[in-house]
Amino acid sequence: MNIKNEEHGAKGAFFIEGDDGEWIAEMTYRKIAGGSTIIVDHTEVDDSLQGKGVGKDLVEAGVDFARKNNIKIVAQCSFAKKVIDETPEFQDVLAD
Repeated sequence: MNIKNEEHGAKGAFFIEGDDGEWIAEMTYRKIAGGSTIIVDHTEVDDSLQGKGVGKDLVEAGVDFARKNNIKIVAQCSFAKKVIDETPEFQDVLAD
């Protein structure tokens, strides 16, 4: 599945589109601190994708984005927080 990233001003999302172009999985965020930090505020996956690791893939895409852009993540979304907390190799991008 192809995870895409889209930003509009200070808000953004990592998402997967279904065949009809509608988002069937998403992790949304907003930028703060002049763009040096993103707050992940929501992750949602369509029922048809539940249990397939898609949510974790979205979080990983966010982590990769943070590393490439030298920014930090604040995970307000409970799912994203759990994934990052349980994945030691993701913790380097957590904001202090």
